[in-house]
Amino acid sequence: MAAKSVGSIYQLKITLKDSKPPIWRRVLVPGSFRLGKLHRVIQIAMGWTDSHLHMFIVNGNYYGVPSPDDYEPVKSETRFKLETIAPPVKGKFIYEYDFNDNWIHTVLVEKILPPAPGEKYPQCITGKRACPPEDVGGVWGV
Repeated sequence: MAAKSVGSIYQLKITLKDSKPPIWRRVLVPGSFRLGKLHRVIQIAMGWTDSHLHMFIVNGNYYGVPSPDDYEPVKSETRFKLETIAPPVKGKFIYEYDFNDNWIHTVLVEKILPPAPGEKYPQCITGKRACPPEDVGGVWGV
């Protein structure tokens, strides 16, 4: 049985906005990952507990888990792949987690790479500093 091709690999730098000094992670993620899977990767890489709502904001479009209570129309994260919505290299988008604490992350597309032979993805390849604990009031509560 042939191995499934993962296509392009996106090297993303995820930085928690307004954290001083910066809290960040660098991950390698298949472009074929749907945004719901990318959400789980970010949760694990940053050390969050996936206890709150979240969304991605890309080029003015909102992606997440749609609800009738949404202020803006939200597209289902289960329907969109990273490779179809991500900006080109050097482009950025937003990942927001916990709408009360307002943890806003800038996601920078650093590189788009071919998969390395024998490697498994996703991978968190580096980062700096631990993420703050949940429910502390956001960056300003730390």
